[in-house]
Amino acid sequence: MQMVKKIVACLVGCLLCAAVMAQELNCKVTINADQVAGTNKSVFESLERAITDFMNDRRWTDYDYLIEERIECSIYLIINAYSGDNFAAELQVQSTRPIFNSNYKSPLFSYNDQNIEFSYNESDALTFEESNFGNNLTEILAYYAYIIIGTDFDSFSKMGGTPFYSKAEDIVNQAQSTNEKGWRAFEDGRNRYALITSIMDDIAKPYREYVYTYHRLGLDEMGIATDKAKVRIAQGLPVLKSIYKERPSNIIVGAFLETKLDEIINIYSKSTSEEKKAAYDILSYILPTLQYKMDALK
Repeated sequence: MQMVKKIVACLVGCLLCAAVMAQELNCKVTINADQVAGTNKSVFESLERAITDFMNDRRWTDYDYLIEERIECSIYLIINAYSGDNFAAELQVQSTRPIFNSNYKSPLFSYNDQNIEFSYNESDALTFEESNFGNNLTEILAYYAYIIIGTDFDSFSKMGGTPFYSKAEDIVNQAQSTNEKGWRAFEDGRNRYALITSIMDDIAKPYREYVYTYHRLGLDEMGIATDKAKVRIAQGLPVLKSIYKERPSNIIVGAFLETKLDEIINIYSKSTSEEKKAAYDILSYILPTLQYKMDALK
């Protein structure tokens, strides 16, 4: 009887442990099929569930995450065309990061991929193998899962996201032998090849180090030493300008600042006129089409 109790206790302990551990992502998936008229809507509901399960139930790293540590992210898939099992769509991917000593969640990664094509039917199981390029949908999802995780790791430890960016790069390399759109080298200045190449480019190393400084030594310290935290954030902006000036084709700097623009403007809203002007000059140089959003810095 005593032995039975020990076994039961052990099983309960294992179940409790499993209950508090989780996969890396907490991804909210939304399918917008408003542009597709007169079709069976159940396939879109099935697709939404399948993507949700694929992103959230798969183990993407070797790390153990607590439920509250999962990376908050979202996928918004706009279906532009649907025929048979074939889909043409646009994908919007976003992730956030909690800031220490606050309830604030900082936008960390935001990207719009306009070149999504894949096949899917309601009976399909979404599977992914790292060593083989499979269904284009699962390859795209896995690619962005690794980008999200890599960016999150970079924000907590200097260059910490490299192993996960490398996995995204592996997917891109495998895709070069396919005819799928969105992966090819020099096919499009903002495709998936361009994004991971920009991140892994040696010239982007100071940008990636700044992602750590901005979040871990900047935002995370705002509640403790506000002035010092703001200085650390400010000191990195000229570095981003230097990267962009030397290589305008590197899209990650612009993508980062687009994601952070509202946040940076808010940080500088109570700064001196000189500090505001310095920030405005850098931001408007890299993001000239968004100057209208920077009026608060003038």
